[in-house]
Amino acid sequence: MTISILDYQAGNIRSVQRAITRVGGKSIIISSADEVLNAEKLILPGVGHFGKTMTYLKEFGLMEALNEKVLVQKTPVLGICLGMQLMCNHSDEGSLGSPTGLGWFDAKVTRMEVLDTLRYKIPHTGWNGIEFEDEHPVLNGLKHGSEFYFVHAFHVEDAPEEEILTLTKHERPFVSGLQKDHIIGVQFHPEKSHGAGEQLIRNFIAM
Repeated sequence: MTISILDYQAGNIRSVQRAITRVGGKSIIISSADEVLNAEKLILPGVGHFGKTMTYLKEFGLMEALNEKVLVQKTPVLGICLGMQLMCNHSDEGSLGSPTGLGWFDAKVTRMEVLDTLRYKIPHTGWNGIEFEDEHPVLNGLKHGSEFYFVHAFHVEDAPEEEILTLTKHERPFVSGLQKDHIIGVQFHPEKSHGAGEQLIRNFIAM
């Protein structure tokens, strides 16, 4: 099984590829609609701008290819950070209002806000634990409180309860993972999260 990592000019591609190699997996970096349609499994990596990335996906025919591959062919997909946010309906991160996303999850993306600005910073950067809200094969071998590395200023809101995979607390709880059968999204970066992150990547490869 080869994991296809989609390059949509959003960065962090090589870190994801190195993490897959560390756990004994195989991966390739892809960038075209045809390559998306030929993928066995997909990763949408993170770090980038929601509005600009959605524009890129539409301009190069990647949005249509992703919808065909994921929604019709049911190909497993993992979204990391920005990758998970792209799976939602829309985001506040855009210069022209609220750009629409892929719409695989019935949720929106908004900028994080905190009241205690001395104790809690935005962007939320560093290690934090996850709490399971649902069971899913991608969490096999992980425990409540397993720590992952985060770096983000936007987060998911208004997700249906049945689609929430994990929560994390940064002053207040926020959605750090979403799932809908073969569609998985995580706000954290498993490729930068050492043992816990490697376990999650192994689990995705094994799905």
